[in-house]
Amino acid sequence: MNTPLQSIRVLDLSRLLPGPYCTMYLADFGAEVIKIEEPTVGDYARLEEPKLGTDSAIFSSLNRNKKSVTIDLKSEEGKEIFLELVKTADVLVESFRPGVMERLGLDYETLNSINSKLIYCAITGYGQTGPYAKLPGHDLNYISYAGLLNLQGGRNQKPVPPAVQIADIGGGSLNAVIGILMALQARNLTGKGQFVDISMMDGAVSWLQTTLPNYLANNILPNRGELPLSGEKACYEVYETLDQRYLAVAALESKFWVEFCRGIEREDLIDSLNAPQNVQDEMKTEISQIIQSKTLVEWVEIFKHYNACVSPVITFDEMENNPQIKDRQMIKDYPGLIGKQIGIPIKLSDTPGSIYSQAPKLGEHNKDILDTLGMYAKMEKD
Repeated sequence: MNTPLQSIRVLDLSRLLPGPYCTMYLADFGAEVIKIEEPTVGDYARLEEPKLGTDSAIFSSLNRNKKSVTIDLKSEEGKEIFLELVKTADVLVESFRPGVMERLGLDYETLNSINSKLIYCAITGYGQTGPYAKLPGHDLNYISYAGLLNLQGGRNQKPVPPAVQIADIGGGSLNAVIGILMALQARNLTGKGQFVDISMMDGAVSWLQTTLPNYLANNILPNRGELPLSGEKACYEVYETLDQRYLAVAALESKFWVEFCRGIEREDLIDSLNAPQNVQDEMKTEISQIIQSKTLVEWVEIFKHYNACVSPVITFDEMENNPQIKDRQMIKDYPGLIGKQIGIPIKLSDTPGSIYSQAPKLGEHNKDILDTLGMYAKMEKD
């Protein structure tokens, strides 16, 4: 079967989450992704618990469909081998802080001089420029500087860290995939590679499309817990049920709010959809009491009869067995692979992605890859 990226070779120097998640997408759609790992430990994510075989479950998920070659980039021999690999590559992905690759003598200008078609993607916290460029950080830092963390949480409560890594994945990994694919298309037109500068903070800022434009227009600061999509309105809220489970209500539009009010037998609330905050708070209290009168299963059964944008807040085990998740094959066993895999969310009709190989053991493909360069014997000797 043809795949969209089957002729593309990617050198992946990244570790942990943002870079590997990016290159996982490329590998799932046919790119040959070669993880370049430090010889003794490799990607630190291998060490986490729980394990799936010899490596962590997280590493095994993020690095499926890839190959592993171990190279010591601090040694002259290792650099020589790496530069030979660069000559064969279409894309390079790294997530070091700015300046690290330059100190190794492997910066974009150096690599571009030996392979002008190379697309070099650097995923960093704050980007390659600016006063924060070389600062350390994690997802929580990037979303805090983006102004996003300040909006997370309830009214009059402290900001709450999100359950997923918004800047790492949304701001970093996915933007890196997009940037790489655009650079590949540009190369089809120009014949030249380029540098792709991905800042996880920048990406987090770009996600603020439902709040930041309003502030830029009127200079009115939004308040935590008082946004239409984060707790301001009674129509967009999470309510506790009789059995201490939760019901997600997202009846934003009038037609859905009407249906919701009918479902809870409170049609008198229909005209209060866009009422002032004090009325919204009163409605939340009343609706909470109503929702707490029945179990989650009972409410799910009731709302089967109303188009109200209401759903149960479910756990991982319930999600795995959900019929929609099963139909979309988002959790699946694959022949020859250890354990279940998170599926591929991008569905292409003619050239779909696939999951065909387990995450590689450290250095598993040294001989296969380096023999093609005539460098394996040299590596063994060194």
